[in-house]
Amino acid sequence: MNNLRLKALLGAGCFSLVFAGSAHAGGFSRGTADTDILFEDGNFNMRTSVTYVAPTRKYSVNPMNPYLVGENYSDSYAVPSAAVKFKLTDSLSCAGTLTESFGGGATWSRSSGTLGKLNEDFTMYEYGATCGLKFDLSKGRIWLIGGVYNEVTDYNLVAGAPLGTNIPVLGVSLHDSNFGWRAGIAYEIPEIALRTQLMYRSGVDINATGTASLLGGNLPGGATGQANFPQSVEFKAQTGIAPGWLAYGSVKWTNWSVTEALMLNVPALSLNSGNLYFWRDGWTVTGGIGHKFNDEISGTVFATYDRGVSTGWDLTGDSYTIGTGVSMKDKLGGELRLGVAAVYLASVSETQYNNSYVPGSPDPRNGFNRSVQGDWGYALSTGYSIKW
Repeated sequence: MNNLRLKALLGAGCFSLVFAGSAHAGGFSRGTADTDILFEDGNFNMRTSVTYVAPTRKYSVNPMNPYLVGENYSDSYAVPSAAVKFKLTDSLSCAGTLTESFGGGATWSRSSGTLGKLNEDFTMYEYGATCGLKFDLSKGRIWLIGGVYNEVTDYNLVAGAPLGTNIPVLGVSLHDSNFGWRAGIAYEIPEIALRTQLMYRSGVDINATGTASLLGGNLPGGATGQANFPQSVEFKAQTGIAPGWLAYGSVKWTNWSVTEALMLNVPALSLNSGNLYFWRDGWTVTGGIGHKFNDEISGTVFATYDRGVSTGWDLTGDSYTIGTGVSMKDKLGGELRLGVAAVYLASVSETQYNNSYVPGSPDPRNGFNRSVQGDWGYALSTGYSIKW
């Protein structure tokens, strides 16, 4: 029985360690709400973490802005995650969660693209509440899971720089807030660390509003932005495979084909432009092994493959992640978790544009095809959890 208990204890933390690798998945994916805290033992549980991701994206071909070739334009970022669980009855637990679900950011030393961009970034923070209802079976137990979330979006753009310069001309700041929901089902046998889980998360449509400025002066009418963000379905599974050993994995489908473009409108400038994507749906696959070395220390190794969603309209290609993590219990009853991962971002090229550009042309294909080279990035994760 002691060996079975070792496997159950190990199973609690592996997926949170793998977060170091999943924070740079396809499209704009960053974090996933830590609803797995619902399965933790205890009347009150708290788990926090932050993951720092430093990707590398360098143009290998950029006909319109050749001075940017070889420069890393992809911004580093930190993804927070926090979860608090309350056990309301023997069968019902509820959790509040926070994470940065989606985001993107790029900085160019000199003007980039037809808008002369210098910096563009957005974040989407998810604030959620999720409950799990447990039913005991003759062997194991089943969970019904459901909840809602509020997605808060902020977008910023600095652009309008004359070709080859870094002189800011146009500034845009947008904000939006939307609600969505999630639902799932899980089956587990805690004694052998067996758990399977299927979770659905709805998508949201962004209709952001805000301000626009030209050479530091506010423009009448401000600015608006529109985009569609995807629904997703994720299947996760884990099981003890030997005393003190655990195998786990997940497969996630994300409906990125709904994200055709991020559109920006500045009425005072008659500007109606956007980033074109026309993505295909994304698939993310993760697998790993965990081991409990003793009562205080556990570790894991994992690998993740994310299929690129680009269809030739942008530069979002495949990514491959390998990583490791360690979990250390302290004398205060808490648990410290550390993770590190190497992320390889494969080369990818645009193919949908012409190799000539006519300024002011309404045809979005009237531009230059660009390419980025394959490069390595990294991710670091640290977190702490405690229960009563």
